[in-house]
Amino acid sequence: MNEVLDGFLDWVASVDPVLRTTLAGILIMLETTVLLGLIVPGDTVVLVASAGVEAPVEYFSLVAVIITGSLTGASLGFLIGRHFGPWLRRSRLGRRIGEKNWERAEDFLDHRGGIAVFVSRFLPVLHSLTPLVVGMSHLRYRTFMLWLTPACIIWAFAYVSVGSAAAEGYRAAAGTLDGAAYYFVGAILGFWLLVYAVKRILDRYVSRITARRRELRAMEASEARGADGDNAKMGRGD
Repeated sequence: MNEVLDGFLDWVASVDPVLRTTLAGILIMLETTVLLGLIVPGDTVVLVASAGVEAPVEYFSLVAVIITGSLTGASLGFLIGRHFGPWLRRSRLGRRIGEKNWERAEDFLDHRGGIAVFVSRFLPVLHSLTPLVVGMSHLRYRTFMLWLTPACIIWAFAYVSVGSAAAEGYRAAAGTLDGAAYYFVGAILGFWLLVYAVKRILDRYVSRITARRRELRAMEASEARGADGDNAKMGRGD
């Protein structure tokens, strides 16, 4: 097991730090711009890139680039949503995403505003759709950035810290501990479980809000149909 992990970490570390950091930033930017995050999760990209961190300057550089990439991608997603959002939603890609996901993002944003922007950064699908949906909404770009920036900072520091700390801990123990690789895998797995639990809690929070929004729309539609029926009867003189 140690040999396999050694090979992986050596391969990641062999990539030029500047190139590795740049590629990670580009991929993070694309995940919220062209919905690449629906195919290649950004958290996987960051964990792999952070496994090659070997110095403080590499750590802080990676964090800064990840934050910048996240905000740049979200800004581009906002612009795309502002100018092409309705067309994109009706496109083949938009239909494959599913109208339910579009409505979920809209309902959450309508009900919670900036808080929805903050929370969406930690949820799959929503973090890719929210910049587009915000662009189609009346929420200002400045407000969007004010809520998104702290979420991106927390997200970047969490993932880069765990990935780099696990890799550094393994390198320190590999020479004296035969099962050091299992501790590395355990640390990453433990982090994944924590992230999964947090995502489940946030997802349930979003689901409760969006369910109430759907119920409200259904009630309004029912009342509208009732009002139309009453008007029709009055028009016939019933």
